Amino acid sequence: MLHHPELPTADLPWLPMNGAGFANLGETFATPTAPTPLPAAHWVACNEALRIELGLPSDLWQQQEALALFTGNRLTANHPTYASVYSGHQFGQWAGQLGDGRALNLGALQTPNGLQELQLKGAGPTPYSRRGDGRAVLRSSIREFLASEAMHGLGIPTTRALCVTGSPAQVRREDIETAAVVTRVAPSFVRFGHFEHFASNGQIDELRALADHVVTAHLPALQDKQGPERYVALLHEVTQRTAHLMAQWQAVGFCHGVMNTDNMSVLGLTLDYGPYQYLDGFDANHICNHSDHQGRYAYARQPQIAYWNLFCLGQALMPLMDDQAPALAALESFKTAFPAAMDQGMRHKLGLQGVLEGDRALVEDLLQALQQDRVDFTVFWRRLSMAVRESAHSTHAFEPVRDLFMHREVFDAWCVRYLERLGANKRQTTGDAMLRTNPKYILRNHLGELAIRQAKAGNFAMVQDLLLVLQAPFDEHPTHEAWAGLAPEWASSIEISCSS
Repeated sequence: MLHHPELPTADLPWLPMNGAGFANLGETFATPTAPTPLPAAHWVACNEALRIELGLPSDLWQQQEALALFTGNRLTANHPTYASVYSGHQFGQWAGQLGDGRALNLGALQTPNGLQELQLKGAGPTPYSRRGDGRAVLRSSIREFLASEAMHGLGIPTTRALCVTGSPAQVRREDIETAAVVTRVAPSFVRFGHFEHFASNGQIDELRALADHVVTAHLPALQDKQGPERYVALLHEVTQRTAHLMAQWQAVGFCHGVMNTDNMSVLGLTLDYGPYQYLDGFDANHICNHSDHQGRYAYARQPQIAYWNLFCLGQALMPLMDDQAPALAALESFKTAFPAAMDQGMRHKLGLQGVLEGDRALVEDLLQALQQDRVDFTVFWRRLSMAVRESAHSTHAFEPVRDLFMHREVFDAWCVRYLERLGANKRQTTGDAMLRTNPKYILRNHLGELAIRQAKAGNFAMVQDLLLVLQAPFDEHPTHEAWAGLAPEWASSIEISCSS
């Protein structure tokens, strides 16, 4: 057990934490660990929308107790913070024991949206820090804060972020940076790696207890199932959720960058925002993580990697099942669930009604055209949506889309096919629906970088402004029109790695 300075505790009636979350499983799963305080804490970013959703008080951001709590400088009375142990595969290799090396759970909060766990990321070393400092830096904390809320705004399952606090305390990464703590929120932070840990150590009772906890706490539809049938159903549910999550990532051009099994949520949430990126110019082979030298986690490979990771989870759950065949059938369902979800997502992006045989070819040919000219992914879809809407009363509606292509004849030929499939009726209604599907704003790397540069200078205004725009990415936001434009040339020089 690590020894930390004694921290003040307080009863915080506005934060009725309880042990109903992961900590309820006991110290085999959740090791009580106190945070390490930071000096001169201050607010960096506050998520007012999530505060309201959680039912927290309106004056939260004025409370010094809240600032201290979310920085790790105060504990809630009778509810110690804890770190959990897990293992996992990293870049395809078994890494053995890992765990919450810089994350501490505050506990669970009963909210209007159900039980939510709160977690401090960057609050100091834990028993699982593996000689690390347990800290997060301002740069990475802002990136996670904005990214998780951007994904939520897009309607993609994700962990959330309540706030970021900062401190002048220095942290060494590639350079000396300042410390920060981000408060993450999710129904659960259980990962594939939690199951791998207990299975790899032969702790079958603990493995079963963990699986039962996930079913009881988060998957009530499976509660009536007993014995091996319950765990096959759990594997099938995780497979389905993961397949749909991958389709949503691909459809919006999101690259995670480090899809290790310890970064995969059993609830199908986007988890752990490190070297992520939304595509600028479309490149199916894009590698956003500069630490990924082999391109294992390239954009186009994400569904395949998710499938591989699911097999790792299935292997971990095998001790709870009588027969391999049902487990394989549960895993094999990914092969139909992902393509079906992807096809449906792309039809929505194109505004297509019904299902026709040539739809997949229409999408594949479009992606090849985007790839050939490295067309900006988000700008293309937004302009296409506008064009469909305006084509109801304009013969030149598609010119702004056409201008994105160097090989315009390729787009012209595709567009003829597309318009024939789209049909002439209800163009304005279809375009309106497409505008609610294809976002105008995403968290481009250069926007995050600009916000981080300002924050390092003590100006947090752009972080808050970006948050508000990204929480409503389908709206116009005319005062921030420039944020919807093409990425500047210097954006391609931004390097993001696992330390991000």
